[in-house]
Amino acid sequence: MKKLLYRLLYSLKHDGRDWTVFSLSLLLAFSIWLIHNLSLNYSDFLTIRMVAECDNLEGHMVSSSNSCEVVARCRTSGYNIIKSKIALNRTPVRIRFDVQSLAHRSGEMYYITRTQLNEAAHLIYGEKVNVEYFLSDTLFFRFPYETSKRVPVFPVASIDFEPQYMTTDNLEIEPDSVTIYGEPYHLANVDRVFTETIKLQHLKSGAAGVSRLEKIKGVRFSESEVHYSIDVFRYVEIPSEVYIYTANVPKDKEMMVYPSKAEVVFKCVFPLVSDVSQTSFYIDYNDYIASRSRKCIPKPADLPEGVLGYEMIPEIFECVLTEK
Repeated sequence: MKKLLYRLLYSLKHDGRDWTVFSLSLLLAFSIWLIHNLSLNYSDFLTIRMVAECDNLEGHMVSSSNSCEVVARCRTSGYNIIKSKIALNRTPVRIRFDVQSLAHRSGEMYYITRTQLNEAAHLIYGEKVNVEYFLSDTLFFRFPYETSKRVPVFPVASIDFEPQYMTTDNLEIEPDSVTIYGEPYHLANVDRVFTETIKLQHLKSGAAGVSRLEKIKGVRFSESEVHYSIDVFRYVEIPSEVYIYTANVPKDKEMMVYPSKAEVVFKCVFPLVSDVSQTSFYIDYNDYIASRSRKCIPKPADLPEGVLGYEMIPEIFECVLTEK
């Protein structure tokens, strides 16, 4: 026995061969054997978790709220068998059925039989699996009742501009509202939906694009994304000194404004299309009466064409009302 062991160890070192070569040879042989055996077909019971979907169940959600296990005797490669067993605890497969395939039991409950499973076998297990027979007989799925309502879309945006550029409008989106669907208790507190954050940096020209809507658990949308656009203008700043007038003051009263004039910086479209030096500002008597502090913000009488905005110093003015 000792002589046999000695000869074996000696042969491994013959012509430079050693234990490393021997180990690699065994590993290679085992790999070839494993690949060969996994490529052969075997029969085994495969279990798949499945969620049913149907587009035409009026008043019900598209997807079932529960999943069911489908068990079938299948013939396929060893690789597919191992893959199926590993995938059992992962996300269930979603199989779409037409409304005729789903039998109504009561209320929210629908079911499918072995006949429908046979028809959908290639979708459940894949084209490379031959289903011999199903152990699963009848599977029950709950399609919850759902309602719908129309809600506005609010854009969430982070926007900045190059110096001397600005916009006169908010970010425009299309569509500006969507229909949402879901169980009543899911929709009860949803009165708007939001876009994903739209980041527009260093703008000096108009921009447009597409933004997805933020998902809400248990709620689906008629649209998954919206188009947005924004107009950007180059502007110049024109300073001017203006007087503050009053308007709609009763004939038996007199209203004084302090201070009586202000510095205004107009932001105008470049190149200039109008003269802003004659723009007047006023404080309305009715605004004064409605103000608890007796302080008011002047309004422009008529902004010339091409004025994108303005800044006034000071912004708020004190008013004093007296009898004539």
